[in-house]
Amino acid sequence: MHVLINNAAVFKQQRILTGEGLELMFATNHLAPFLLTNLLLDMLQAGTPSTIITVSAPSTSKLSFDDLQGVRSFSALNAFGASKAANLLFTCALARRLAGKRVTANAYHPGIVRTSLMREAPAPMRLLLSLFSFMAQPPEKAAEGLVWLAETQAGGANGQLFRGQKPMATSDYVRDEAVQEHLWAESARLAGSGEEDAG
Repeated sequence: MHVLINNAAVFKQQRILTGEGLELMFATNHLAPFLLTNLLLDMLQAGTPSTIITVSAPSTSKLSFDDLQGVRSFSALNAFGASKAANLLFTCALARRLAGKRVTANAYHPGIVRTSLMREAPAPMRLLLSLFSFMAQPPEKAAEGLVWLAETQAGGANGQLFRGQKPMATSDYVRDEAVQEHLWAESARLAGSGEEDAG
């Protein structure tokens, strides 16, 4: 069995561009796993059963397709939330493409974890996070559900968001196939992957 876990994430208070001229949070949190997954799809399909897991969060943000890079208007929290929504949209679109191919694609929400990810968040949010620090898990504990999902593939579940060993509900927006396909096409263009219809 082959397993791919997409677990890169960054939060930046200011709009920062990558060397390719892409907004850093969108590029790291969404485009990187999109591109890596597409580059490895042939290998994953050749080594079935395989599973692809993208670590994300149950975001309710909506993407501004006319300003994905935040050129005209940038809010760090909105951009971060949009990148997490993009993870979920990508997972759903990928799961549809892989249906019946013995490769599953799911997202995983680890909950509140003791990391430095949000160290650049606005002060009120950092204060709120500190107040709820008693709920934060060490990374090793948070990863237990992720390991379970990788090992079991949740009995063949596909296109789901999990927390621990249970699926979570996602928004109607995330399940909208038209939005999923719009993001896929834009992601392929921005990543230069040539994978407009991968799978």
